[in-house]
Amino acid sequence: MDDAPPTTLEDTRFGAITVRLEGQERVAVDGPGIPPVSLARAPGSEPDPQIRIGTRDPEHLTLTIDGRTSPLLPAQGRLTRSSYRVEVEHEGARYVLLPDSVPGSRLTRDGTHLGDFTADGDALVIAEWQEGVDLRPLDASVGYALAAAFGTGAQPMWMMIVDGVTSALP
Repeated sequence: MDDAPPTTLEDTRFGAITVRLEGQERVAVDGPGIPPVSLARAPGSEPDPQIRIGTRDPEHLTLTIDGRTSPLLPAQGRLTRSSYRVEVEHEGARYVLLPDSVPGSRLTRDGTHLGDFTADGDALVIAEWQEGVDLRPLDASVGYALAAAFGTGAQPMWMMIVDGVTSALP
């Protein structure tokens, strides 16, 4: 995957947000109203072509939020939707991006549903924020970065099983 030109999106709550994809090596998100976030894959690690950032192995990923490194824990992405979740700890808050439909994922902070994200492996990320929730600029930074780096959505397990069975039939 080659470097794509930066994509500037107009978020309904946080204004202009720029998403930069640097091959499978780095995803960067910034904007005038949000803290900058960068997610980088370690040089020399073998990229998986199915994952925008190239890996789900936390040993090969570095997440930097507003200049500080934060723990990142992507699940391995196997059969269930929850196996595609990505967790981040930052300043005492726990963020989780969890697929909840085929195209989309839900972003939570400490269990509170903040919004829903859709991204299909490019810099075009769409966020739909929940009403009546205390939203913070950091919520947007983390949500856009995770959605751009890992994509959103996953098939339900029953659909994956049906696909596997039908592809094995002659």
